Amino acid sequence: MVNNSKVFNQIAFSLAKHYECVYYVNLDTSHYIVFTDSEATGASEFPSEGDDFFADCLRNVDKFIHPDDIDLMTETYEKEIMLKALMKEGSQRVSFRALNDGKMIHMRHIVLLCDDKKHMVCCLENIEKEYLEKERQKKNLLSAELMARRDELTGVKNNHAFKEYVNSIEEMIDSDPKALEFAVVMIDINDLKSINDTRGHVFGDEAIQATSRLICESFCHSPVFRVGGDEFVTVLIGKDYNDRDYLMKKLRDESESNRKSRSGPVIASGMAVYDENDLKFSDVLARADHLMYENKKAIKSLKTLESFKNLERIDTPIPAERKRLLDALFGALVTVTGGGYIYLNDMRYDFSRWSISLVDDFGFGAEYIYHADKVFREIVHPEDLGIFEFGMKSLSNSMAEIKPIRYRARRKDGSYVTLHTRGFVLSDSSGAPEYFGGIIVQDE
Repeated sequence: MVNNSKVFNQIAFSLAKHYECVYYVNLDTSHYIVFTDSEATGASEFPSEGDDFFADCLRNVDKFIHPDDIDLMTETYEKEIMLKALMKEGSQRVSFRALNDGKMIHMRHIVLLCDDKKHMVCCLENIEKEYLEKERQKKNLLSAELMARRDELTGVKNNHAFKEYVNSIEEMIDSDPKALEFAVVMIDINDLKSINDTRGHVFGDEAIQATSRLICESFCHSPVFRVGGDEFVTVLIGKDYNDRDYLMKKLRDESESNRKSRSGPVIASGMAVYDENDLKFSDVLARADHLMYENKKAIKSLKTLESFKNLERIDTPIPAERKRLLDALFGALVTVTGGGYIYLNDMRYDFSRWSISLVDDFGFGAEYIYHADKVFREIVHPEDLGIFEFGMKSLSNSMAEIKPIRYRARRKDGSYVTLHTRGFVLSDSSGAPEYFGGIIVQDE
């Protein structure tokens, strides 16, 4: 079985693109290792590793934490408090202000509990740009009257503003119904309750905000309202009304893409157009709501991709326990990487798991594949097969990181793109190669 510490040692440096620094901590001994390729805020106070993560944090907290946040972070770095939060939620997120050469920087402390529950990964994220953007948004909402009509979480108009808007439209319906042209789109976030229950309200809030951005970008000429926890309404007018069918299709296509790649909000939506038979705005809204629920049922009926490719070529199927271990390691790899196509192969059974985005983009047809090298070879450009073969042969000669290779590969649409593959090999307790995996990035 692969040692999780070794897994993180081999892949944690990929976090340097996204975090200031990363600490890998043994919860039994408090020993820690630091991963960083830049001078992180406060990281200079730490050696590359140490014997007591929690004691070192508390000892140095006044050196890199803003005085007003020292009490907050002192409590955060108390071992018992942190462990209690991790065992309950599986993660911990705290925003604070740090000091770097006398300059205040807004940071986020993120802690993730590893699957073995004996280790944790602590990441420090610089969120100064995010903070400044939020401050800019706040300045745009200084007016008390405007604040009363804005949703605090997303910045779009709230239910109070929606009711006022409906009243104004109904007045126009009463006075001159033939002069009106508008459509109503009802939108509901799929599985928001499940996100809140399983991952916490922080992730739920992020899903709501991402949905709001998607709607506003899709219907940029129309008012958008958040009318409930997971419900939005937009009233299409002007150019958006004229382009309503195209915009609606684009919205659903993006939602479907997010569902397949698991990379963004998945929403149900329904659109209804006002006509002279509608006596009230609520008549149009009710039709849009009905169509939205029909779309929601259709989305729920779609089955998650779980088929296996090359099943007919296998000699010994992978046991359930080995597949669960592969899934756990794959999840750890996804957690600590920040993009690209992810893959992980169990060399004992030549059974691998691939990110759904790669499966969709290159037409593999399955997330789990036996003998994936044969499948992948089919999409490599004929002139680059030698490069690909070199990379495969290097597996037998490497016990750690595989030399990166670049080659052209054919996407599902027939076009070729250049891919950059960085991989690693994991060995079992006897030193024999047991897994290989890594990240495939498309060159721009």
